[in-house]
Amino acid sequence: MPLSTAHRLVAELCAWGGLERDGDGRYRIGLRLWELGALAPRALGLREAALPFMEDLYEVTHENVQLAVRDGVEVVFVERFASRSAVPVLTEVGGRFALPPTGVGLVLLAAAPADVQERVLAGPLQRYTPWTITDPAQLRRVLAEVRRAGVAVSDRQVTADAVSVAAPIRNREGVVAALSIVVHGNGPAAVRAMTPGVRAAARAISRSLAG
Repeated sequence: MPLSTAHRLVAELCAWGGLERDGDGRYRIGLRLWELGALAPRALGLREAALPFMEDLYEVTHENVQLAVRDGVEVVFVERFASRSAVPVLTEVGGRFALPPTGVGLVLLAAAPADVQERVLAGPLQRYTPWTITDPAQLRRVLAEVRRAGVAVSDRQVTADAVSVAAPIRNREGVVAALSIVVHGNGPAAVRAMTPGVRAAARAISRSLAG
């Protein structure tokens, strides 16, 4: 694209509100795009159903509470609650991440169509920490266990000090989202006490969506 055309398009987007320019002259997503994204039907109905239960879960734990959906072979985070004392995470609302390392991603991948699973398993599987699963055979076993247990645990796969537990959210068509808690920890025991709460909240959201 010619530079002059790019400048003209950027200027038009700024005038419309799709882009904003900061004091250093750099551009960022504008408020108008956020407003449009918030109206996306899949995210809108899901957030409305999930927010009361996410708030309850957060008030009980004061940990990271995350809601996510799958888009292709990536996970998209729709909502998140976190306190200043919660473990730092690499994810953000509206952000994307690889499916395999995260708790919500494991839940969504385990419920995904076979062709999606095979695309992910064909790799490459990116390593974020020494505990990240990068062996396709091991990941396949983990996904089978997620389907059997109904929850997924991601043990330090994204950062070396965080463990998450996630559960599926369903509507009448199947798994449409996943809910998780992310805490400080160095093993699955870190989320054991919180697993029933995550399960219960995910089931409650599922009932709300089904109704």
